[in-house]
Amino acid sequence: MSAIPTAADDLTAERLTDILRSADHDAEVTSVSAEPVGTGQMAGSYRIRLTYAEASPTLPDTMIAKMATGPQDQRDFACGAFRNEVGFYQDLASTFRVPVPRHFGSVISPTGAEFVLLLEDMADARQGDQIAGCTPAQAESVAIAAAGLHGPRWNDADLIDRFPLPTDDDRALMESVLEPMAQVYRDRFAPVGIDDGAVEWLVAQAGDWLVTPQRSVALVHGDLRIDNVLFGADDTVTIIDWQTIVSGNPLRDIAFLLSTSLTVDDRRAHERRIVAAYHDALLSHGVSGYSPEECWDDYVANFIQGPLIVVFGSAAAQPTPRGDTMFETMLHRSATAIDDLVASR
Repeated sequence: MSAIPTAADDLTAERLTDILRSADHDAEVTSVSAEPVGTGQMAGSYRIRLTYAEASPTLPDTMIAKMATGPQDQRDFACGAFRNEVGFYQDLASTFRVPVPRHFGSVISPTGAEFVLLLEDMADARQGDQIAGCTPAQAESVAIAAAGLHGPRWNDADLIDRFPLPTDDDRALMESVLEPMAQVYRDRFAPVGIDDGAVEWLVAQAGDWLVTPQRSVALVHGDLRIDNVLFGADDTVTIIDWQTIVSGNPLRDIAFLLSTSLTVDDRRAHERRIVAAYHDALLSHGVSGYSPEECWDDYVANFIQGPLIVVFGSAAAQPTPRGDTMFETMLHRSATAIDDLVASR
C-alpha cells in the first residue's frame, strides 16, 4: 500500500482503493474530492465524495475520512489516541451494542502517528453542543446507549488484558504532571469559588481515585460528553470519537456525561432517574449482581472525571474562544455536582 496520507490532498483514488480493498470491499475508486468538516484538535476530518469504476452495492458515495494531520511531533504525541480509535473500529466495535458510525476501512502505521479511518457520513445528524448542553431526555438516551458499551463485556478479562487497569506507576506519572497542569488552568482561567475548589480537590484526590480497586470494570469511552454525540432526526444517538478508551469503572462515563452536559438545574432534577434508567439498560445487556444502590454510589464516586478531563484537555487543546467557554462551562457544572453530592458525603 502507498504511504499513509497526512493531508487531504494525499487522499487519492488509488490510496482509497487500497484501504477499501484491505477491508474486503471489491471496489475501485476512480475519483475523489474532499472538504473539511468538524473542528478536531488532534486529527482532521474530511467529507470525501467518491466515484467508482462500477457502482458498489455496499459502499456509499460519501464518507468521512478521519486522519492524522499536522506536524510530526504533534502526530507522535497523539499516536496512542490514534491507535485506540482505529483499534476500536477494527477489532472492538462489533463486540458491543453501542451505536457508532459504520466503519468502511482503515489503515495505521506501525508507530501510530499516521492513520486513515473511513466512516459513515452522518451529514443529516445534529452534533450536540457542549456549551448549550442537552435536554434530560437526550442525556438519558446517551446513557442508555452507553450501557451498550459497558454491559456486553462487563468485567471481561480479555478486555482488561488489552487495556490494563492503572498501576502505582501510572499514579506517579499522573501526579507528576497534574499539579503543573492544574496551575496552567488556574493561570489561564482564574477560577474562583467552587470552581477553584474542584481543581484543588482534583489534585488532592486524583491519585487515590486512579488506583482504587473497582468492583466493576468495563470499556470506558473516556470523553462521553454531548459534543461527542450525533442525534438523528428522531433523536436517535450515535457516539463518536473513540480516542480515549480505557478499562475502568463504567460510571466514569455517566458521571462525566451528566455533570458536564446537563445544566445544573436539569442534573439536580433528573440525575437519579437517568442513572436508574442506565442501570436498567445494563441489566438488559446481561449484567447481574450489581444493585441500583451500587450504581448510584459509583456514579457519585466518579465525578472527578469532570475536572480531570477539563484540566488535561484544556492544557492539550489549542486555545479558541469556543473552547475556552466550553472548558469553563464544563468545570462549573462539574464543580457544582461535586459540591452537591461529594462534599456532603
